[in-house]
Amino acid sequence: MPPCVRAFLLSLLLLVATAKEKWDDCQMNEHDQTIGSIGGVIDKSSRVGKEIKIAMEMAVHDFRRSTCSKLVLHLRDSNGNSAHVETAVIDLVKRKRVQAIIGTVSPQEAALVSEFDKVTKDIPIISIPPTSSLLPPLLSQSPFLVQMSPNIAAHMQCNAAIISHFRWHKVTAIYENSNSVSTDSGLVALLSDALELTDSTVKSHAAFPPVSSLLDPRAFVEKELKKLWSKSSRVFVVLQSSLEFAMILFEKAKQMGMMERGYVWIVSDEIASLLDSVDDSFISANMQGVIGCKTNFVDTSKSYRQFKLMFRRKYRLVYPEEDDYSNPSLFALRAYDATWTLAMALKKSQGRTNSKELLNSLLSSDFRGLSGEVSFKNGELSQSPVFRIINVVGRKYREITFWSPEFGFVENLAKDAWMKVRIGGGSKSALGSVYWPGGSLVVPKGWTLGSEEKPLKIGVPARDAFNQFVRVSYDHERNEPFVSGFSVDVFQTVVGRLPYHLPYILIPFNGSYDDMVTAVYNKSLDAAVGDTEIMADRYEYAEFSQPYLESGLIMVVPVKPDKFKEIWMFMKAFKMQMWVLMPSMHVLTTFVIWLIERGENNPDFVHPHSSKIWTVLWFSFTLLFFAQRESIESNLSRFVLASWLFVVLIVSACFTAVLASIITVSRLQPSVVDIEYLKSTNASVGCDGNSFIVRYLNNVLQFENQSIQHINTISDYPEAFRKGKIAAAFFVEPHAKVFLATYCEGYTMAGPKYKLGGFGFVFPKGSPLTIDISTAILKVAESGDILDMEKRMLSFSNCSSTTGGANDSPSLGPWTFAGLFIISGGISFLALLITLAHFLRRNLLILGCIQRICTWASFARICIIYRRICIWVYLILSRILGFCFCRGRSAIQERSNQSNELNQMEQTSVSIELVGNPKTVAFNRQTN
Repeated sequence: MPPCVRAFLLSLLLLVATAKEKWDDCQMNEHDQTIGSIGGVIDKSSRVGKEIKIAMEMAVHDFRRSTCSKLVLHLRDSNGNSAHVETAVIDLVKRKRVQAIIGTVSPQEAALVSEFDKVTKDIPIISIPPTSSLLPPLLSQSPFLVQMSPNIAAHMQCNAAIISHFRWHKVTAIYENSNSVSTDSGLVALLSDALELTDSTVKSHAAFPPVSSLLDPRAFVEKELKKLWSKSSRVFVVLQSSLEFAMILFEKAKQMGMMERGYVWIVSDEIASLLDSVDDSFISANMQGVIGCKTNFVDTSKSYRQFKLMFRRKYRLVYPEEDDYSNPSLFALRAYDATWTLAMALKKSQGRTNSKELLNSLLSSDFRGLSGEVSFKNGELSQSPVFRIINVVGRKYREITFWSPEFGFVENLAKDAWMKVRIGGGSKSALGSVYWPGGSLVVPKGWTLGSEEKPLKIGVPARDAFNQFVRVSYDHERNEPFVSGFSVDVFQTVVGRLPYHLPYILIPFNGSYDDMVTAVYNKSLDAAVGDTEIMADRYEYAEFSQPYLESGLIMVVPVKPDKFKEIWMFMKAFKMQMWVLMPSMHVLTTFVIWLIERGENNPDFVHPHSSKIWTVLWFSFTLLFFAQRESIESNLSRFVLASWLFVVLIVSACFTAVLASIITVSRLQPSVVDIEYLKSTNASVGCDGNSFIVRYLNNVLQFENQSIQHINTISDYPEAFRKGKIAAAFFVEPHAKVFLATYCEGYTMAGPKYKLGGFGFVFPKGSPLTIDISTAILKVAESGDILDMEKRMLSFSNCSSTTGGANDSPSLGPWTFAGLFIISGGISFLALLITLAHFLRRNLLILGCIQRICTWASFARICIIYRRICIWVYLILSRILGFCFCRGRSAIQERSNQSNELNQMEQTSVSIELVGNPKTVAFNRQTN
């Protein structure tokens, strides 16, 4: 024997001998060290029950070896039956006098036990598997029930996160009732609550009784799966299940083709945590592509490795037929921790305590066990769980990411000594690629409504009065109907934007639009496409997509000439600002010309004072037509006039063009202004008898039935107007556009527009296609494709212009000619400045006198002269203005008079006290 092997065996024997010596010491004081007895209620035929049994026995053994305190364990088999659970609990409490119970006892079973036997009411019960919820009624009936698991709402949130990530809108929930006493429908409510923040819902659910209660579970499961197979949803969430039921479920699903491409299966923690104990051949044959949420725990610690080694050894001894699948699951870890927790609480009290004190001691526990942190809040583990998202591939499964309620999906998860979460790199793409049922890597859409073998049957109206939207013809070569039109083109474009292939066929429907909607409701059609109006009453039978075309009810009537508006038609060529500005600019320009000519002593511009204003106005008017009697001699005047005449020429040409366009358009007005006139005169109106408009005119607009004429085709409307059968026609807005584009003259829209829902596609209630098609419609609309298709639909019209009123004609405003006005006005202003400069130059004599006077006096004298200057400036300005309106021959005489007046003013004697000479000097100045 090699020396190393010999040394190893000696060490092992020494270790065993030491342990045996301590064990023998504990056995010697067995009666003194018994701290209490506990009971265990399990289903020994289930995998979870087997693991709990082994784990509890190991915990009792390890606790005694560690503390030399004996804890008596009594086990009872429930056989998966609620009645046996109740019997076992009562038996353990009454006959074995156990102080607490651990096992697979549900809240409903605990509540029933307390109702049947008051003695068991105050016995603490630790339930290992998670349950649907500790609802308030159950919590009040069984206050001594403790959950050795976190709130199951976290499990539902994890499932909801997966569903939301892949954008599945409808899911089917499957669960196995944990007992035969009541259903676990609370699971579905919890999942629905978790999905509230997303756009997903639980479309349906299937509840299965406990598999142990079924005589032929395989036949029953197959029958229920057929019901689920017939529905459109392809996402199945297994909320609660025993391992035995799950294996039957997936085996039958595989046989029925429900594990193929397009299906999605999500399993709960109960199944995901037990996959290590399932035969590899079963997994590879029946569970490929399954994803699930598995509670994360530390599986790398020394204590866990030791526990795993001892657990596998003992499990193989007790269940040798399961030798290859003896790894402990999360349930074994929790059972071990629960037993240890209860043992420490009993040891703390040395077995001398009542049930309430034992429960309080149990709930105050706070330590780190094999399954994680063990502390309680509200009767359940307070630790927030972290889940591993697993994906079954091949003979095993792979972990693709982590999820926690606080952080969502994270790619990397680091754990310190206290199991706290750290984010390594979280993102929405943390799930990465998933291997789906059928071997596909493409995310399934989650539902099915058609296939290549059985495409969707989509109805289209065969008798559409406006075939521009839906046109049904017969293709003799293919021997089948051919459907085209605007609505069909839009639907085909929208389907092309879907992220998946949608097989369908278009089926002409001979009936009204309401009948077509009813056919969708009755499942005769899978959907309906056409110019179908979205109405509130139709929503009772079906759902509609996002409207692809806006709509409203519009009245179309014949038109008649509007003779009153033709009288003042010419005024519409210019805006009111233009009519005010043009005469003003013309008068100001001619006034500048007149002023220039007056300054040049043009004899044609000399008139009596009383007629000066009228002379300027008459000159302005005659100058416009070159009919003035006065001749223009100044080049400056000619320059001003030329610039203004250029402006007049351009404005006149534009005025002529605009007026011509206004005259060529007929001034028309509707023959009927509003609906009240039609109702008061009992006039007949026409509409498409195949549409909702008949019902709308009756119920909303209050028209009598005898006043409504049914018209089948668009070509029948003009004839009905011409023969006087109808006074007005009612269309939805898209139809009205087609009608007015077809018949360009003689008709117009009148009255108010009644807003409607628009044109949309029809789908059955709850159809997942509704959301996808609506999203695709928005994408097509935003790209402008629908607008382009609408323009192409209306492009057949040969109308050169549409009927309009005076308000539709363009009117010219000042801003159009702003550049011309600025140039002409600038020239006139410059000419005015030049003219004023000439006037000032002719009066330099007066200015010279002012200059000489300013040099004669000192600062004090200047103050006196300043007053004189003000008087002189006043006289000069008055003379200048008077000069503009006096005869040219009297100009020299007026200047002589002005000089005399200045001489008289300067003959005043001024006394000034000179600086440095206190004498009074009298200045008498005589001006030559």
